[in-house]
Amino acid sequence: MNHKALYAGSFDPFTNGHLDIVNRGLKVFDEIRLLIAVSPSKKFLIDPQRRVELINEHFAKEPRITVDSWDGLLVEYAKKNKFNVLIRGLRPTGDFESEFQMASMNRKLNNDIETVFFTTGEKLYYISSSLVKEVHSHGGDISEFVPPVFIKELKSQ
Repeated sequence: MNHKALYAGSFDPFTNGHLDIVNRGLKVFDEIRLLIAVSPSKKFLIDPQRRVELINEHFAKEPRITVDSWDGLLVEYAKKNKFNVLIRGLRPTGDFESEFQMASMNRKLNNDIETVFFTTGEKLYYISSSLVKEVHSHGGDISEFVPPVFIKELKSQ
């Protein structure tokens, strides 16, 4: 049986915290699809299609990772693409309540969906895309927080 999971997020930018969740997820699942969730109400630092390209570039040598983008409900994408497991990352910064609520809503919308939570590594729990964007906007060094392809992209902007 092919065990596959869907890991959705804005990934703007994709951080080493996200990377940690993916790498640990690959120990459990045969395939992980990273899904760039596109929200029309959010202002993005990096265009969604460009994020797909950058993540694909980062995982070019990992055939078990695929990347896509979607601007609808996650459960609709999961059903359309035959995913029944969602991966979510939890940091010790108050994520549990909102993630539990989201998992419950997804399960209500599609009873076949299961959510698997991975706690963020103890050395990465403080990293968030929002904080990385903030540090970057003030000219700070973000090299410890994001993969090299994202550093290069952000420096070019």
